[in-house]
Amino acid sequence: MNNFEGDTADEVWRQAAQALLSGSKAEKQDSRDGPTIELLHSNLYVRNPRERWVFSRHPGMNPAFAIAEAFWILSGRNDAKFINFWNRELPKYAADADAGTYHGAYGFRIRKQFGIDQLERALLALSGKPTSRQVVIQIWDPRSDFPAEDGSEVSKDVPCNICSMLKIRDDRLEWTQVMRSNDIFRGLPHNFVQFTMLQEILAGWLGVEVGAYHHVSDSLHVYEKALDEGFNISPQQEPVVNTDSVNLPKNISDGVIREVTATLEKLSQDDLQVETFKHICMANELPVGYRNLLLITAAESARRRGWLTEIEYAASQCTNTALNLLWKNWRERWPAS
Repeated sequence: MNNFEGDTADEVWRQAAQALLSGSKAEKQDSRDGPTIELLHSNLYVRNPRERWVFSRHPGMNPAFAIAEAFWILSGRNDAKFINFWNRELPKYAADADAGTYHGAYGFRIRKQFGIDQLERALLALSGKPTSRQVVIQIWDPRSDFPAEDGSEVSKDVPCNICSMLKIRDDRLEWTQVMRSNDIFRGLPHNFVQFTMLQEILAGWLGVEVGAYHHVSDSLHVYEKALDEGFNISPQQEPVVNTDSVNLPKNISDGVIREVTATLEKLSQDDLQVETFKHICMANELPVGYRNLLLITAAESARRRGWLTEIEYAASQCTNTALNLLWKNWRERWPAS
């Protein structure tokens, strides 16, 4: 068993990436997309899940995609067009999206696929019995995900996340996330964002604090071709604190999530106009934590359109130093835009 523990997701990610790339315990393993280096059976423990951002990945991760994906999940969606705007590489890893939807979309699995909104039921169950050990949010569906009898895959987009296990202890929401397969560069930094966002938001609904985040990866790996493409660990940086929270009471949170999701939809539209963009950036009705998230996605929307003035206009208004550093690292990948 491989154990990695720290206060922040970045600290834990660095430990895991160094262990994987050092080769001391990792072994080569073939896969459908080429050779990998793999660590079996890893535990990753983040003591403060609000520090969810990985700064140490090189090249820098796309924070706007991570933010948009989190709200896509919260909204229970599986449509491809919206999420593909924020990550044009995504269809390469899930060819089924040609049909207009993603087979393994986490939000749809969590909120719709099983005929039950599992987030809402988790809220009710833990509100009714905070000591419960039976709250498990299911993502893997054996009816649609299990390999065929000859071992062939049923989809290019079989969920890597299996389930989430939630418990309240000492008035803190503890979250355990179980993964069957975990790409340390393209997957893990985003997994931290996805599920610690859900954890913090649900903690707000429950009126409790955020506990630790425990991530179980049965196959933590890196593709050799990713190393050939230059993926690596950045030099150690000074710690940067996430100054924002997404923890809100349920009656406020629902409206805020709807508004942010609707605005992200506008930012992803082909016919977005500059005036509409500016209005989005100028609006300040949202709680500051949500507004900062939206400003980073607005900057990325402008970057994809080649709107140089609007990129800086949006990014300069973000007051979260962690998001600003993520944006800087990502922006450096696209100096001409």
